[in-house]
Amino acid sequence: MEFDLAFTTSYLVAFTMGLFSSMHCIGMCGSIIGTLTLSLSPEIRNQKNRLFPFVLNYNIGRITSYTAAGALAGLIEALIAMPMGEITGHRLLQLLSATIMAGAGLYIAGWFPRFAYIEKIGLRFWKMIEPLGRKLIPVKNCRQAYLFGMVWGWLPCGLVYSALALAATADSINHSALTMLFFGLGTLPAVMGVGIMTGILTRLSRMQRFKQAIGLFMIVLAVLAALPWLNPMAITTHNMALH
Repeated sequence: MEFDLAFTTSYLVAFTMGLFSSMHCIGMCGSIIGTLTLSLSPEIRNQKNRLFPFVLNYNIGRITSYTAAGALAGLIEALIAMPMGEITGHRLLQLLSATIMAGAGLYIAGWFPRFAYIEKIGLRFWKMIEPLGRKLIPVKNCRQAYLFGMVWGWLPCGLVYSALALAATADSINHSALTMLFFGLGTLPAVMGVGIMTGILTRLSRMQRFKQAIGLFMIVLAVLAALPWLNPMAITTHNMALH
């Protein structure tokens, strides 16, 4: 029986991570979109059909930055794996990715609040580019909304870093970038829903059992990342290939 060791870079897994992790971060995402919305003219923000293109371009910009960060993670993976050998280097990064994903799961569930300290990794870079975002306020057009999203896409976030750890185990820079693209697409439903279903999403994101369920799901993904031979998707894929 063969197993797909690249399961941890599955685009479906990345999308699912984005989908559930964004529900946990709805408060932060909502506040950023609130900043964007309040910077618009009353004529735009009071009409959802006119507001939608601005929110959409903001999110496209944010996902663009995620994708660029994924490509960077792929490049770092290649540089790290080179002196160790492809198999050994990939396996070590796979275990590191699983550890970070498990930490993110424990954090979401409320069992490991210190995981938030990982956000300090990108704090220095964030302080350098954050003023660029402020210069774009007030946002007057969709192009500015897109650029605003690109800047805020680099906001230090432990859950984004867990996705980057996942992307770093891809077998190429392109696949790493695509992994983060799918992660970003997974965050869209919750983030785009802010302002349309704010009350429902906020109540859901505050439910402790809901957070624990998401955290446990992330931990399961971490286990499958560390022990790919337990991955039922790989087994199913292999069995289908035999037929």
